[in-house]
Amino acid sequence: MKLGYCSITWGGVVGHPQGVTSVKDLFYMTHGSMQQAVQDIASVGYQGVEMFDGNLEEYAGKPEELKEILDTAGVELTSVYTGANFIYADILPDELHRIHRAAELAAGFGAERLVVGGGARRAAGTTDEDYQRLGEALDSVTDIAESFGLSASYHPHLSTIVESPEELDRLMPLTRIGFCPDTAHLAAGGADPAAVIRKYPDRIRHVHLKDFQKDPFNFLPLGQGELDFPDIIAAIRESGYDTWLMVELDNYDGDPREAAALSKKYLEKLLSH
Repeated sequence: MKLGYCSITWGGVVGHPQGVTSVKDLFYMTHGSMQQAVQDIASVGYQGVEMFDGNLEEYAGKPEELKEILDTAGVELTSVYTGANFIYADILPDELHRIHRAAELAAGFGAERLVVGGGARRAAGTTDEDYQRLGEALDSVTDIAESFGLSASYHPHLSTIVESPEELDRLMPLTRIGFCPDTAHLAAGGADPAAVIRKYPDRIRHVHLKDFQKDPFNFLPLGQGELDFPDIIAAIRESGYDTWLMVELDNYDGDPREAAALSKKYLEKLLSH
């Protein structure tokens, strides 16, 4: 398995402000230096990086700059993350337009994978039709990704209609998109991450690893929280998945490079057994 790290820790996640009035422009972004993130990720020994679609869009007019950052560090762009509401028919074409742009950028910068989260929770409550619409939209995402030679996967996420294991079970038969288990989001949604991985071994196309602490709620570097990573890694191996493991940490009070190093040391120890 190859180890990568997500750039989100170098600045957190925001949405592009233009997206408030123009859905087609609502990219995810990290407000931090991608050059610093890539350099730090490479310096502790990771081989790949995952970025948000909005950060790639920033380099769209100067692609050689990002390619030089990656090449100099000896790190590859493994995957690109984006997301959408997916359940509102009127805005779905513009959301898919943006996802098409994300896939185009991802392929242009050499990524192999497109990862998406989403599925909005309505103020009036979630309906069965919302899951049907989400499943159909995710099939469209898969088609877009495949048109650029990318593998697509869906990432269950807090605040969406796919938080709990029961909600994931409602969605999975309704779409052919791959599955990206995120260990901390699954646990926060009430699941045993290893059990979910064992339930959907043939659907796994990408993996996000981060640790979790329930009280007080916090996402943490690997080995610093409550999750049973020996069992999680065993479940991943049992599934036959043997490529990229992407470590992610949404935010960290200290030095993001230090957090990346802590996780890598812990993960390498696990993988050596």
